[in-house]
Amino acid sequence: MIWDVLVAAVVMDYELRKDLMQDIFRKVANAVADLTGTVWVLAGALTVIMIWGLTGPVFGFSDTWQLIINTGTTIITFLMVFMIQNTQNRDNAALHAKLDELIVHTLGAHNELTAAENFSEEELRQLRKHFEEVANEGGTNAKVDRLPKSINGNSHGTRRRAPRKPRSRTSAKAKS
Repeated sequence: MIWDVLVAAVVMDYELRKDLMQDIFRKVANAVADLTGTVWVLAGALTVIMIWGLTGPVFGFSDTWQLIINTGTTIITFLMVFMIQNTQNRDNAALHAKLDELIVHTLGAHNELTAAENFSEEELRQLRKHFEEVANEGGTNAKVDRLPKSINGNSHGTRRRAPRKPRSRTSAKAKS
């Protein structure tokens, strides 16, 4: 009994630490991405490089002089890769969630497309080709209603959902 409580406390403590660490990393990654995307950081980086280049004759263009800029840029690049990747992963996930919301709530949309990021390269190629053909034909024919057969294993290429009753903003606010 006591052992179960201790294990539960350790697991819960681990989950809290994990959530806290992820939250801190997310905030730092956002701040770094916002900061490094400014013209001022670019100007600062260019200034550092110019100062480094101008000090070359003073240090005789030595190996140590070269090592300073190489080490600094390597460390910064290494860390920035993880920060930028984290930011892009979250932005991509948020974009997919928003697009999925639009697909699911749009009458006549193909709900299978909410999982398009999981399609094979061949399925994505067929899908792009399909929608290019539909667009070239004006998008008004029956092809719009039919996805390629390989998408989501659906032999007819169609899977419609029943229309949803729109929810008013006032009723959504009243519920919260």
